[in-house]
Amino acid sequence: MKNLFLAASFADVYLDFAQHIDQPLIGKSVTFIPTASKPESITFYVEDDKKAFEKLGIQVDVLNIDEQDIQSIEATLNRNDFIFVSGGNTFYLLQELKRSQADKVISKLINQGKPYIGSSAGSIVLGQDLEYIRTMDDTSKAPYLQDIQGLGLINFSILPHFKDEPFSEITTQIFNEFYAKQVLVPLTNQQFIYIN
Repeated sequence: MKNLFLAASFADVYLDFAQHIDQPLIGKSVTFIPTASKPESITFYVEDDKKAFEKLGIQVDVLNIDEQDIQSIEATLNRNDFIFVSGGNTFYLLQELKRSQADKVISKLINQGKPYIGSSAGSIVLGQDLEYIRTMDDTSKAPYLQDIQGLGLINFSILPHFKDEPFSEITTQIFNEFYAKQVLVPLTNQQFIYIN
């Protein structure tokens, strides 16, 4: 039974998360994975997302999967109540998920029902073929990535920041190019998908 809250910008919909998740949040903890933001020059959204969790009374346990071994990753993911994966470069995130084997641990926990929260790249990466997001994210930031197949935990593709600046033009272009080829779900920063 999957429990997924997928957004384009968690900081914009964190109150919706509190409404939809069927449990008290104060005193809970989240494994907060900001790894996707590592190769990016603009990263203010990571701090915004962190503050959003703190406002809900959730303790933030930061885990950089590109700096830890699989034992530490597994221990941290198991220890906390929620998994959160932030935005940034989708391909760098995918590369590090696969390289560290965190993808297997996260997939197993999701399939066991642990709540997963994705923001932008953190939502995209659950899909199948990530070819469509090449126009928005630079694949050269992930030189060791063998293939661009996502985790395959959802059967649709999320297109975040739809018609939101500064992504208005590029998201429209991606939508027009790919909507006939795959199940593309555009999300503005104020929208989310909740799967339970």
